[in-house]
Amino acid sequence: MARRLRASAWTRSFERSFAVFSRSALKAGAGAMASARAGCKPPRGAGDWLPGIALGAGGARRFRLYRPFAVALGERLPLLVMLHGCGQDAAGFAASTRMNRIAERERFLVLYPEQERLANAQGCWNWFDTASGRAQAEAALIMKAIDQVCLLYPVDPERIAIAGLSAGASMAALLVTKHPGRFKAVVMHSGIPPGTAHSGLSAIGAMRGRRATKALAATPDTMAAEWPPLLVIHGARDAVVSPDNGRAAAQTWAAAAGARAVLAREVQRGQRYPSTVTDFKRRGVTVATLVEITRLGHAWSGGAARLPFGDGLGPDASRMVWAFASRQFAT
Repeated sequence: MARRLRASAWTRSFERSFAVFSRSALKAGAGAMASARAGCKPPRGAGDWLPGIALGAGGARRFRLYRPFAVALGERLPLLVMLHGCGQDAAGFAASTRMNRIAERERFLVLYPEQERLANAQGCWNWFDTASGRAQAEAALIMKAIDQVCLLYPVDPERIAIAGLSAGASMAALLVTKHPGRFKAVVMHSGIPPGTAHSGLSAIGAMRGRRATKALAATPDTMAAEWPPLLVIHGARDAVVSPDNGRAAAQTWAAAAGARAVLAREVQRGQRYPSTVTDFKRRGVTVATLVEITRLGHAWSGGAARLPFGDGLGPDASRMVWAFASRQFAT
């Protein structure tokens, strides 16, 4: 009986937390309906919006792939994996971030794995459920999608990066801890670092910044040889995922590599929100970068303001993601 009461209390708390999250992001009435219809449409772009499905021991997950227009025979393109947040799907995330426009101009593929509502009613990746193994099973399905795309499409396997928003950011980081050698860069936007939660109940504490993050299972030597650099983007006014998580993510990554923070710098472009940028370096090499954006809440910085989970007044996170990834590809 006590166990059932604890489970019931957890369920109510979880539902309340994500109800607040949804209300803060979605507009009522006609505006919300317009956003939902926009999310169902293929994102704009001259390239192809291709469907796929990944199968594994953890079930099945659909995905979409954006392929730039007119890929030449023999051309090998970088791949950017984009993991959406709660309340989103592949099409909505692509439309909100407008990453496909950058992919068309810079010539790279974009993979959008999609969470099933049967697996999580809010559409969140279950990054936190490591105690039961569900998080690892979903990470394995995302790797299946990546492997399938690498097999069927002109991907350069030496140039793969991954980024995510909120629950997608946490899942992206978890995936990299399991397969560090497969990625050249990882970006967490408004997420919680691995080792901060192990269940749904602990995830709520982590979202509020009330849980410590465990050290990564890596040494400075393995970090330097195998682990990709990390870019963390987080809003200073994020009321859903505490900004403490962004700082913890960068500091934990840096600590595993034996890196130290260098002098922070203030950045502002035009009328967009200003930000504070801190690099963590080891022997002159940047291991992690933390971008803390003033006045940004829980939204993709620079994203489409007409859609949920986007703030057009923030610096363009999509450009930051690609600039960061392309620098790692070049090295």
